[in-house]
Amino acid sequence: MSGNTTMTAEPRDRAGKGAARATRRSGRVPAVIYGDHKDPILVSVEPVELMQHLQKSGFFSMLMDLNVAGEHHRVLPRDVQFHPVTDTPMHVDFMRVGKGTRITVMIPIHVKDEELCAGLKRGGVLNQVRHEVEVRCDPENIPEMITLSLEGLDIGDALRISDAGLPDNVKPTITDRDFVLVTIAAPTVVKDEAAEAQAEGEEEGEEGEEGEDKEGGEE
Repeated sequence: MSGNTTMTAEPRDRAGKGAARATRRSGRVPAVIYGDHKDPILVSVEPVELMQHLQKSGFFSMLMDLNVAGEHHRVLPRDVQFHPVTDTPMHVDFMRVGKGTRITVMIPIHVKDEELCAGLKRGGVLNQVRHEVEVRCDPENIPEMITLSLEGLDIGDALRISDAGLPDNVKPTITDRDFVLVTIAAPTVVKDEAAEAQAEGEEEGEEGEEGEDKEGGEE
């Protein structure tokens, strides 16, 4: 499960686009803390520290202890806006997480044991239908990722959400079906060759019919 990640922030006193631009010119990234039935708090974060967290897997499922001038806030990152050209972060939304609150987060999916997958050894293709799954859980029990083992899978086999081994207190938001996460598909080359062979057989059949028609006409 994800542990609390510590991050520091500084308060800022002005809202609006002009104030946000001024914050960015000063070398920091404007941000806001909202939620839990409390007033929003305008803050700014250090861009290098932010990028270090962004580069980690599961950033949006990280439960953070955000230290704002000595005042601690338990938050989850909810949105990051990036510059369209430089791809640098321009604004961050943090959501407060109160005690007893259940939250909805996206959990990344990781597959392993490809070398033990019979289907892949036979030329099958790994088709990862979903790269993340939305779940509801307690903030203290956010899974870092869902790990799926491909060991023993053959061509045509699939792993579904029921195979993910989620803890009892972590539930997928999709509840009306046992949806597929990954499949081992038949190799496309084999499919193409079979299609070509079928097409050739049909062409030969048409040629034979044309020959019979011509012979019949000559009589």
